Amino acid sequence: MRLAIEPASGCFRTRSIFTDEEGGNMIARVISLKAMAVLLLATFPVAPAEAAEEIDRTVLPITEPAFRGVMGETVKDSEPDFPMPVVAPEGAPNVLIILLDDTGFGHASAFGGSVSTPTMEKLAEDGLRYTMFHTTALCSPTRAALLTGRNHHSVGTGVVIEMGTGFPGYTGIVPNTTAALPEILRQNGYTTAAFGKWHNTPDTEISPAGPFDRWPTGRTWGFDYFYGFMNGENHQFYPTLYRNTSPVPQPYSPEQGYHLTNDLADEAISWLNQVNATAPKKPWLLYFSTGAVHAPHHTPKAYIEKYKGKFDEGWDRYREETFARQQSMGIVPQTAKLTPRPAEIPAWGDQPEDAKKIYLRLMENYSGYLDHTDEQVGRVISALEKSGEIDNTIIFYVVGDNGASAEGGLEGTISEVAAVNGTQLGLQSLKAKFEEIGGPTTDPHVPVGWAWAVNTPFQWAKQIASHFGGTRNGLVVHWPKGIAAKNGMRTQFHHVIDIAPTVLEAAGIPEPKMVNGVAQKAIEGVSMLYSFDDEKAKSRRTVQYFEMLGNRAIYKDGWIASARHGRLPWDTGGTTGAFADDKWELYDLEKDFTQADDLAPQHPEKLKELQGAFQVEARKYNVLPLDDRLAARFDMTLRPNPLAGIKSFSYGPGVTGIGEGAFLNTHRVPFSVTAEVDVTDEGNDGVLAAIGGIISGWSLYVKDGKPTFHYNYFDVEHTAIRSSETLTPGKSKITVEFTPVSPAPNAAADVKLLINGREVATGRVEKTVPFRYGVEPFDVGMDTVSPVSDEYKSPFPFQGRISDVTIDLR
Repeated sequence: MRLAIEPASGCFRTRSIFTDEEGGNMIARVISLKAMAVLLLATFPVAPAEAAEEIDRTVLPITEPAFRGVMGETVKDSEPDFPMPVVAPEGAPNVLIILLDDTGFGHASAFGGSVSTPTMEKLAEDGLRYTMFHTTALCSPTRAALLTGRNHHSVGTGVVIEMGTGFPGYTGIVPNTTAALPEILRQNGYTTAAFGKWHNTPDTEISPAGPFDRWPTGRTWGFDYFYGFMNGENHQFYPTLYRNTSPVPQPYSPEQGYHLTNDLADEAISWLNQVNATAPKKPWLLYFSTGAVHAPHHTPKAYIEKYKGKFDEGWDRYREETFARQQSMGIVPQTAKLTPRPAEIPAWGDQPEDAKKIYLRLMENYSGYLDHTDEQVGRVISALEKSGEIDNTIIFYVVGDNGASAEGGLEGTISEVAAVNGTQLGLQSLKAKFEEIGGPTTDPHVPVGWAWAVNTPFQWAKQIASHFGGTRNGLVVHWPKGIAAKNGMRTQFHHVIDIAPTVLEAAGIPEPKMVNGVAQKAIEGVSMLYSFDDEKAKSRRTVQYFEMLGNRAIYKDGWIASARHGRLPWDTGGTTGAFADDKWELYDLEKDFTQADDLAPQHPEKLKELQGAFQVEARKYNVLPLDDRLAARFDMTLRPNPLAGIKSFSYGPGVTGIGEGAFLNTHRVPFSVTAEVDVTDEGNDGVLAAIGGIISGWSLYVKDGKPTFHYNYFDVEHTAIRSSETLTPGKSKITVEFTPVSPAPNAAADVKLLINGREVATGRVEKTVPFRYGVEPFDVGMDTVSPVSDEYKSPFPFQGRISDVTIDLR
């Protein structure tokens, strides 16, 4: 007999080898280590143990280890060796990324603003505030950059996904060469989940047919679980929701107290509790991305009332008071200057009293929305504390994916969807719904003056990537186990692409070279870990470009050159001049925190150097060609679509939840809707077909036995064309013919309603929605989310039978 020691999955087994005297064959028999320990130690010298096989984490998925057990003739002569799941490196922290939406640098109290954000403040007091942290100036691009660790153009997301064009930096399609942080962590032993706003899946792929690769739970992104909404905004009282890849209804109604941010917190807490109950040693990534405080600014009434009278002195005074607080808190240097109000934004003192009343209500509503959001974040943090996991959880509280939005126009708006469509509805529509502002029947947005105010102390707002009002956002980092400093202030220049590499370094996970068989582009971010316990450390980010809708800037070694392009951010339907005519400015950020003193005239050579540096970065990261169009790029015909070229399509019963990007275009074109139905004697009311909802859209339904076509123009004009005849039992063909008088945006349209080819009603819709009804889907046989018409409550299913519904583009 002889003995052998074999390494097996990081431990060692003994094997006795006996000679079969009859056949001379060797038969391996496993002998227990305990039984052989004395014999081994007494008989054989023991060499140092062979090191356990090292895992290569640069190639994902990680290669499964070879079988290290023993396979004998029978199970009695064998020893199993289970393939073990991949585990994260020892001590790898949990990761919680909180991302607010459209939040100005000077709005939250943690960064000197006037809105109470105690959760943010508590995390900052026990951690770090970063005061020179930057985003991309727009929603989808910031999210793509955050999750991939690469510049937004590098991952095809130079603008929001609904505006994609056929150039590499602007497709809206994240390439498989840029695997995202959740996918990297998932394949390194983490469990991952996302809650809230997504906005990174191509519009045409948000459908029951997928493909689902680029959904949150697809291989591009790598989340194990998702609950939230797919588009850039959502109704907070009547949201369009998905669980993983399936549409789901909201759990209860606004009348029962429903608000989306509460719901997201409930779901995130539930997920945390389930994970901790089933895999308590497994680290996790939780991405909590609220729809707040993006418009529509929907706020529970108590939070609106909390801020009543707080802003009566107006937006100019707000900036002065906020700037003073920021300086006293050390958020802004004492040497900094408050940037002046641009000539394009009116002074508060020049506003009529009736307008001021409305503007104040909009600001009270907007601020209450932020207060409410921080409170819901606090509930998630409390659940984390209760679990005992907070000390080894690295929390990034990113206070906005860009600056506050000025897209509501100079007067604000009752319908943000209208503004995105290039239509400003004016003050009169706000007056008509003053008491309802912030509630389910409105889609409100603050006026430009307030957006500019909460971006204190910087110039401009969301979209304007040339100036910090669009790109400078507060960041709080909290990690008791990894950060010794408390209530620290960090002034290193960093960008949202730096979060992913920070997480990887904290977890001890290398950047992968190969993911799912595809070679990877290098991560472009720089880890911030070096700054956690060294407030005076020199910034490791030395160059960073910015570009959005033609607004551009380049940061290099403490200087920034900035060129704001001509179109104003609230001119959502406008066009601008030549890029060559843009004025470039130059700022020394070592001495000028706020971009207040333009040094271009004094340092023309430095400006020229930085302009050249921008061109280098633009070519390197797919920024070109520059494109300043906004509303025009929302036109769905500009992008590949499975329905491209199809002029007629029939939808069978049970078809619901079809996103507008995956539906035939019914904007600015003649179209007809034909429903073939079988009417019963029991009742025949209900929706035959609908798209959109309470904010805008159209619906064909039967009410009191009479077919009705209802057109909702941003909930400020409703037109109902109702049949003069009731349906009779049996089969009927109900048709609506919709004919715009011209292809111009907002043009009127003539409508005919027919039953079995016989005209039963006519009418005119005075104004039509130019490009997009919002985010609510197309449904057959019901209206699933919120009602297009106030004549019914969703879902209002049709009580008869539907053979099919055909849409014809005429």
